[in-house]
Amino acid sequence: VQLQASGGGLVQAGDTLRLSCAASGSTFSMYAMGWFRQAPGKEREFVAAISWRGGSTGYADSVKGRFTISRDNAKNTVYLQMSGLKPEDTAVYYCAKARRPGVAITPLVHDFEDWGQGTQVTVSS
Repeated sequence: VQLQASGGGLVQAGDTLRLSCAASGSTFSMYAMGWFRQAPGKEREFVAAISWRGGSTGYADSVKGRFTISRDNAKNTVYLQMSGLKPEDTAVYYCAKARRPGVAITPLVHDFEDWGQGTQVTVSS
């Protein structure tokens, strides 16, 4: 699976942004998907994940209540709706696919693969 993240940009604190991650291939709907981010000088961290059918989601405490992950399996796309953005949300955002099909969502980086190229989100104060 190849993943293409898009939708990043430069916004002001409090703004809303929606990221998209388009996947190639016919097996997208079989896998949980995740969003991660990496700020300069920091390790990649979990943001949100969604189960293969979309019925289960999980969020990092830092984004809970502000970000919403969703997916459209008919379009092979996963989304990350980000509202109430803060300067500390500034990072490159990556989408990734779970290593195994049909498993429960997990916040662990090593449980995901096929990382996309990332999209930069910059939030000014």
